[in-house]
Amino acid sequence: MTQPIELYYWPTPNGWKISIALEEMGLPYNLNLVNIGAGDQFKPDFLAIAPNNRMPAIIDPEGPDGKPISIFESGAILQYLARKTGKFGGPTERDRVAVDQWLMWQMGGLGPMAGQAHHFLKYAPSMEPPNDLPYAKDRYRNETGRLLGVLNKQLAGNDYVAGDFYSIADMAIWPWASLWEGQEQTLDDKPDLARWLDLVGSREAVKKGRAVAEDKRGNLQTDKKAQEVLFKQKG
Repeated sequence: MTQPIELYYWPTPNGWKISIALEEMGLPYNLNLVNIGAGDQFKPDFLAIAPNNRMPAIIDPEGPDGKPISIFESGAILQYLARKTGKFGGPTERDRVAVDQWLMWQMGGLGPMAGQAHHFLKYAPSMEPPNDLPYAKDRYRNETGRLLGVLNKQLAGNDYVAGDFYSIADMAIWPWASLWEGQEQTLDDKPDLARWLDLVGSREAVKKGRAVAEDKRGNLQTDKKAQEVLFKQKG
């Protein structure tokens, strides 16, 4: 019997990547909430698993050679789970290359840029003192829009991000792209992105993964304590 994977998680786009993947792959898991607004990510027990003080992270008690392994960084976790299960990594070597490059595109591009867009458009103006910075807002709004345009163009000729098959690249990108409204974007000129968002979002495993601990998701625009923890940490 497969032992449950320990998932260290909070309901954010990066957390959703892994809860969605575990649901898609049919892997049992135990949920360990890491309340990032309360500073749980800085606790020594969590830092032993995720030294960069970011969730998600996992511990697989049945890792390589049957020995436990802990993994941090959502992209690395997705690649590991795809190898472990033989699912969603791409059916051929060429497909696997396509999956990896779009996964890296999310990790290095869409995730960071959309995250900064959220920060400067929604959160920074509500801080004490307010940080309403037009240049930063324009910079990250525009770059997020450019990246979503790249994604729309890729999807114009493909059912899914890496081709005609669903993969961990879709699982990584969908959580961030699905928040396009908070990034002050439009889908009016991105019909293929809109189609794909609906296609992926209609999957039962995506619905289940996205709903994990949904009631814990707070409002950083009004939670001043969480703002202090998340945005004013030094080191």
